[in-house]
Amino acid sequence: MPAGGRPTVRSRRLGTALRQYRQAAKLDQPQAAEVIATSQARISRIESGHATPRVIEVRLLLEAYGVTDPEVRLKLEELAKHPRKRGWWLQYATHLRPGYLDHIALEDDASHIRQWQPVLIPGLLQSAAYCEAVVKGGPTTLCPEYIAQLIEVRRLRQQRIAEGGVKFSAVIWEAVIEHPLASVETHREQLLALLEAGERENVTVRVLPFSAGSLVAAANPFAAFSFDSEAVVEAVTMEDLMSTSIIESPADLAVYASSFDLLSSFALTPEESAKLILGKLQVIEEGSSWS
Repeated sequence: MPAGGRPTVRSRRLGTALRQYRQAAKLDQPQAAEVIATSQARISRIESGHATPRVIEVRLLLEAYGVTDPEVRLKLEELAKHPRKRGWWLQYATHLRPGYLDHIALEDDASHIRQWQPVLIPGLLQSAAYCEAVVKGGPTTLCPEYIAQLIEVRRLRQQRIAEGGVKFSAVIWEAVIEHPLASVETHREQLLALLEAGERENVTVRVLPFSAGSLVAAANPFAAFSFDSEAVVEAVTMEDLMSTSIIESPADLAVYASSFDLLSSFALTPEESAKLILGKLQVIEEGSSWS
């Protein structure tokens, strides 16, 4: 069972996949229970992520469900072997919301992350000063030590990007580029960092221009995660002031994948986006007034 009785991100991903394959095979939970000689209640707990099956049980279930793809089988077996994979972020667990920890766990496992951000520079691309401005600009007053911890967590999250361990694709609304969140100097530093990030082979930065019109309202900010070589969206996270929601329903994931594709199709190319950012930097350097 996941620690504390709360499903981990990995146990929930495993359970969701097993449920989807069972349903595709047109088997019910009692039939699945017969395959591994257990109860329907335990199958229910496995599929909700509240219980973790043994590797041999995963193999037997996948055989019964007709799943033969070796990559799929290996991935699910790995989730069963390490449902409570410990990561660097757990040392900060007492200070971070559970949903945020889940988001970080998804980032750490992902092979490809897509993010739509019409409000802020994506966290994985934020400079330290910009991150501090975001944290301090929140609705609650935080002590300096806590702010420093949040900035450090953001920095550690960015290491996989810097190391090339994950492909990251961002679509950012032009307003985020155009208007400074804090001081002009902080904005300048952030735009330079954004240009530098966009030069990495594993990072794609695209700007959705004002000319896209009402398309900016197509979706609230979200991050989509893929865990295989094929960039199929397998989880989506959305944040609000108090929580982080994880979306795993195939029908809902398809909507978010389509939304990101639509936003990308109307966004500037990476080269055009870099040119727009450079133009804004030039305005800053010339000391012109903000438009």
